[in-house]
Amino acid sequence: MSKRALVVGGSMSGLFAALMLRHAGWTVTVVERVKTELAGRGAGIVAQPELLAHLRRLGLEARDLGVDIHQRKILGPAGQTTETYACPQIATAWERLFRLLRDALPADLYRRDCALAGFEQREDGVVATLSDGETITTDLLVGADGIRSTVRQFVMPDAAPRYAGYVAWRSLIAEDALPADVQEEVFPAMTFGLPPGEQFLCYPVAGPNNDLRPGHRRMNVIWYRPAEEHTKLQWLLTDDGGKTHEISIPPPLIRRAAIEEMHDAAERLLAPQFRKVVRLMDEPILQPIYDLESPSMAAGRVAVIGDAAFVARPHVGAGVTKAADDAAALVAALEADSDVVAALRRFEAKRLPVNRRIIEYARHLGSYLQATQTEAERDAAGRHSTDRAVIVETAVLTFL
Repeated sequence: MSKRALVVGGSMSGLFAALMLRHAGWTVTVVERVKTELAGRGAGIVAQPELLAHLRRLGLEARDLGVDIHQRKILGPAGQTTETYACPQIATAWERLFRLLRDALPADLYRRDCALAGFEQREDGVVATLSDGETITTDLLVGADGIRSTVRQFVMPDAAPRYAGYVAWRSLIAEDALPADVQEEVFPAMTFGLPPGEQFLCYPVAGPNNDLRPGHRRMNVIWYRPAEEHTKLQWLLTDDGGKTHEISIPPPLIRRAAIEEMHDAAERLLAPQFRKVVRLMDEPILQPIYDLESPSMAAGRVAVIGDAAFVARPHVGAGVTKAADDAAALVAALEADSDVVAALRRFEAKRLPVNRRIIEYARHLGSYLQATQTEAERDAAGRHSTDRAVIVETAVLTFL
């Protein structure tokens, strides 16, 4: 009989784990606490070569995954191009990749509005209790439930996200809503703006329903800005009712005053082309940037993968690729050793050092954006904040 796995979390890392386990002959159930279908509003993804290789191994058609980008460039304060760099990559939208993975998993194996309430590890398996009271006995429990991971809190209660000292304003803007000069000068490339201590970044991704037709695509926009944790961040995370949200704030609850402040800053700090883009960001996402570094990725028959275990700052462009790599290493270890506990130790030994390197490198890349810096962070900021360093190092995994 095939072994059984319960995957907690139905986003990217959970889907990769479920599909790879099924491919290896496991019986899999995925539970996702959110009742409605997941959506990645405001999220673009750089499809790294490693990610494309994982899709091919799963037999998933990766053609037309996103938009081909061939060049990067930096715009100076007056809108002039100050630096260019040839870097062919594919940029896709979160929804496109999620849909590709979600459709590959049989619908009856994916349960929405269903959370993990608790579990007990036994010598021969794990007995998991779900939020609806059902119990499931399984050989393996995989925590793939993101930065707020319930599974991680059970097995590593002291591991928690650490605020990095800056936030990102994010948005997806329809290509046909962009002014003509922005469509011509900005949209085709991965384009950066670098006000002192900040970073503005935009690039093209597919439109709704993976529409790749010219004029129907979207621009993914990210603006990193410093925000001190106990003052500015708290102000940004407080809604009109006076409630301060933890970790993040739902876009509809962001106060108009915070959005207007961001718009005013754009008029002072950004190139003319970027100012026009920001004026179209009427209901943006506010994303505080966090690091999360777990001390382990396995505990008995429980594995923790993806953002449930390690959250790297976005500058490395490694989030989804890291999740797929974690899932692949987990399955490879399980195929190499029929003893689940021993296999998870093998998996952890392989992935812990890699994830730690990703976290450390991402910290170096983002150090110059922080509201406060240590001496070591100031040194890293000096090395990674130059125009050439930013344009060459962002979203490229050559450091691995």
